[in-house]
Amino acid sequence: MGLEIERKFLVCGNEWQRLATGRTRIQQAYLPAEASLSMRVRIKNEDYATLTLKSRETELRRLEFEYPIPTADAQMLMTMRRGAVIEKVRYTIPWHGLMWEVDIFSGDNAGLVIAEIELRHEHQHFISPRWLGEEVTGQPHYYNRALSQQPFCSWERAARAAIS
Repeated sequence: MGLEIERKFLVCGNEWQRLATGRTRIQQAYLPAEASLSMRVRIKNEDYATLTLKSRETELRRLEFEYPIPTADAQMLMTMRRGAVIEKVRYTIPWHGLMWEVDIFSGDNAGLVIAEIELRHEHQHFISPRWLGEEVTGQPHYYNRALSQQPFCSWERAARAAIS
């Protein structure tokens, strides 16, 4: 059984950029699913694709199952999506023995930058980089599925300004 334990944070400034060791362009879409399940199709750098099933909760810990699929299949599945395609560039940043991922969103979610860290257990200690802002773990509107339905550009101006 796959288990994802992930924390999400807003990002402050650009200091993290000089620490980035990897860069991946991601397109992803969400397929119609039952209320308790999220089904995502993702294409990385236009040549690698996955189908992911996750429990729908937006908590610290969720079930997650991910399977590689042919890129052509992923492109076809994206045509069956609900909501918009999420577009982002993901940067990987090693930090004190752990790997952070910083997502810079584009398209209708331009202006949103989120850092994520996957942990081995819910109480795992980690050293926070200075560029971390407010923690948004468990806030549904910051999750990609929600951003496909209600993109960042549609948020109230005050909510967007608080992040920038």
